This record gives sequence, C-alpha cells and structure tokens, in this order.
Amino acid sequence: MGWDIFCRVIDNHGDAGVCWRLAAELAARGEAVRLWIDEPAPLRWLAPPGHPGVQVVTWTDEAPTLPPRQVVIEAFGCDPPPAFVARMAAAQPPPAWINLEYLSAQGYVERNHGLPSPVANGPGAGLVKHFFYPGFTQRTGGLLREADLQARRQAFDRSGWLQQAGIAKPADRQVSLFCYEPPALDRLLGQLATGPHTTDLLVTAGRAAAATRAAVAQLGTDWNAAGRLRLHWLPLLSQRDFDHLLWACHFNFVRGEDSLARALLAGVPFVWQLYEQDDAAHHDKLEAFLDWLAPPAPLRQAFRCWNGVAAAPLPPLDHAAWAEFAAAARQRALALPELAAGLQRFVGRRR
Repeated sequence: MGWDIFCRVIDNHGDAGVCWRLAAELAARGEAVRLWIDEPAPLRWLAPPGHPGVQVVTWTDEAPTLPPRQVVIEAFGCDPPPAFVARMAAAQPPPAWINLEYLSAQGYVERNHGLPSPVANGPGAGLVKHFFYPGFTQRTGGLLREADLQARRQAFDRSGWLQQAGIAKPADRQVSLFCYEPPALDRLLGQLATGPHTTDLLVTAGRAAAATRAAVAQLGTDWNAAGRLRLHWLPLLSQRDFDHLLWACHFNFVRGEDSLARALLAGVPFVWQLYEQDDAAHHDKLEAFLDWLAPPAPLRQAFRCWNGVAAAPLPPLDHAAWAEFAAAARQRALALPELAAGLQRFVGRRR
C-alpha cells in the first residue's frame, strides 16, 4: 500500500526519530512511504543514507499538491494540511486515517488503542480517524523494532565500535549519557569520579553535552582528581549508531520515548529521563512504566532520582547486579507486538 506519514518536529528531534524509524521499517516491509516533515534537516544525521522506499516531502505552509495515498498517519496529533484533508475526503474510497499516539504504560493506552474518532467539522467532516497507541501489553500497538534487529545485535563488533569512538583502551566500564538537564547529573559525575571502577562516560551531542559541561563547571577543579572518570564527547549519531552506542555500554542513560524502546531492546541496564511537563504529569507516566518494568529497588530509586521525583541519593550504578534483570526485560520487550506490522494488520482489516 501507499502510506503518507505527517510529522512536525516540535523539539529534541524525537518526533523525527520515531517517524523516520516507522517510515523506514514500513518501506523495508514492502510499503511505499512518503514522509511529510516540516523540518527535514535532522534526517541528514539521523538517517544519512535515507531509504529507497521512503520519499521525504518538505511540509511547508504551501504543501505540495499531492493526492493522498491509501493510508495517512498523523504522528502525535499533528494535523495534516487542510487542503490535503479535503483531498482525503474527496477520495473514493477515502484513505485509512491513523493518529499515531505517544508511547506510555498508563492504563488509558489499552482503553483507547484502536478506537475510532469521527471527524465532525472542517474539510475532513465525515471521515473517521483511529487512534493507534504504542505500548507495553499485547492489547496495544507494542514497540517499533526492525525485522533484522536481532541479527544486527548478534553481529555487532563492540571493541571495533569503541575504537572508532576513540576508546582504544576501555576503562572498567562504559556508560552512555543521552539526557536533558537531570537534577542529579552533578551527583552522577561525582559518583563516577570517586567510585571503585574507572568509567568511560560517552556523552551525546546537544543538550546532554551542554548539561555535562555546565555540571563540570559547578563541580570545581579537583572533582575528578584521580582521573577515574573519562569524558568522551560524541558527534551527532545516526539511529543505527545510537543503537551501537547502547549495545557497547554497560549502562545507559536515555531520554524520550524512542530511546526508551531502544534501551529496552538493547538488553543493558538503563535509566530513562522523561520530558518534563509543567503539571508533573510525567511523574505518573514514569510510575506506570516502573510498575511494568518492576526493576530492583535501587534501580527504581535511580529512575526516580534522575527524574527529580525523589530527593533520595542516587544509588551506585551496579550494572553487574542488574544485567540479568535487563536481559529479561529485553525478552519481555521482544514479546510485545511490533508496531509497523501491527499497523499493516490494523489497516488491512479496515479496507
């Protein structure tokens, strides 16, 4: 089938990351995909080779006059252009219209997944959208994962990748840092600098690097006097290389929803930072995920501390003690529905 995926890049490039991953996986499964995106520049580093089955359309105020394809996905309620929606309403039969929602473990996801939303007003009056929710149970859309993910994971050359990242002689452990501005960042740096292990901290470009430099500046001149913590400043990473980063490390700090799924699928202990909301709604979202994940008590405390929920100290990163748990969590994630395949089935039943 032909698919139109609409994406607005709000901030932090998570929207673009999810939409590109979905577009590429649908194309890999034989679908013809157009990705309409209002800010295509991030794709130059997120997916530098592109994909032969994905056509990128720059979505401006004067959007190209193209006929809708059989499936239209609006990511995260971004609303396709009114003129495009009018063409959808005029098409016979009209395309399947999907509102792809945010990933969450909260109870409303199961209740709302797949529900219709009749359009009563505007150029799409008379059409019906359907909600499609990623999630963590069999009665949701599940998680995005490529068909070749496990094969790539098994073939991964960890030592070779670390050498390419500038780590010829690895420390006792490697830790990745992909974050916003976590309140416990200075505590993490102090812990890694004084703990029993030497650590390579692989800091991703952008907000994580800026936050780390700011925290280092506040710690003073002798915070890492023993040199037990080595900072490595990474360039912008493609989605493939971000997976490699997660696979190469003993512990991962991730942020946002797409990276949460990738951290789970990596099978490595991790802590997730949610996007902060003014009404603290992200705290409920975190607790729902922790209820699903059921991590050991110290790791649960680390999640809460990292997200500013608990004032308790950041517990030591005991990646060895948590490795078996992380591997089991990965198996649970692999058993969930796969999002792209689920969308194909969902649309197929409605045509």
